[in-house]
Amino acid sequence: MTRRFAAIDVGTNTVLLLVAERRGAGFAPLAERAEITRLGRGVDRSGRLDPAAIRETVEVLSRYAAEARSLGAEGIACVATSAVRDASNGEEFFSEAERAAGVRPEVISGEEEARLVYQSAWRDFGAPDRAAAALAVLDVGGGSTEFTWGRGPEPEERTSLRIGAVRLTERVAPRDPVPPEDLERLRAAAREAVADLPASRPRLGGSRLVAVAGTVTTLAAVEQALPAYDAGAVHGSTLALGALERLLARLAALPLSERARLPGMEPKRADVIVAGCVLVLEAMRATGFDRLTVSDRGVRWGLLHDRFGR
Repeated sequence: MTRRFAAIDVGTNTVLLLVAERRGAGFAPLAERAEITRLGRGVDRSGRLDPAAIRETVEVLSRYAAEARSLGAEGIACVATSAVRDASNGEEFFSEAERAAGVRPEVISGEEEARLVYQSAWRDFGAPDRAAAALAVLDVGGGSTEFTWGRGPEPEERTSLRIGAVRLTERVAPRDPVPPEDLERLRAAAREAVADLPASRPRLGGSRLVAVAGTVTTLAAVEQALPAYDAGAVHGSTLALGALERLLARLAALPLSERARLPGMEPKRADVIVAGCVLVLEAMRATGFDRLTVSDRGVRWGLLHDRFGR
């Protein structure tokens, strides 16, 4: 009998669902969903989850849980990350989610988030021979940024920073469109936030950098001018440092209304994509990488294998 399971990742900006069927040692996806609810709006300033954001996120969770069950998922793993980690009223969200969706999200630490993301990336891009080139993984989320490194399926080093595309945007509050002086303020804040990452730099030589999460997949989709998001075209694609710099300049120069209409752009992400791109660039510069490989998978895939794998 084929067994099916589901994983839900409740992020600061986006809620993601994966329903998959076990196939041998791996999983085949049956349904993948992503919806931006921005649960972490204002958390950096207030330390609390916004009631409207809780309602919107719980509504999405209810739909996701219902779809997972309708597809025959016998287990649903649900985790919450940066926004809920930092909010003083997280219990309100947990209780509402449990009541409406029958799922109580589990808060995971930044280090655990980094581990799950790394495991997901390793399955797709890691070297079968552990003595071969190492893997570095960058996850720029809405509220936090994780960087991991290793030479096998488990990371040897992992760092979680309390900065992400939403937090950086809210802290700097750049004008629309983003003038050069505001762009430099974004870059300065990002450089300061990632200043500790070079501690691993001497060991990173020869590593492959994989980047995950909505910021980098959106950047890849815009770079390819995709008329509709195509995971097959994004997953495994590459972005060079120079291409990202050119893309940043282009995004910053556009008014938000035009940025949101770009082919490949998720309209609800258009207001934080400039800050997200800045974080990707500054993290790459801090760690010495001039190119990255894009992964369309992340926490949800690592969670699925971690909780329901053999």
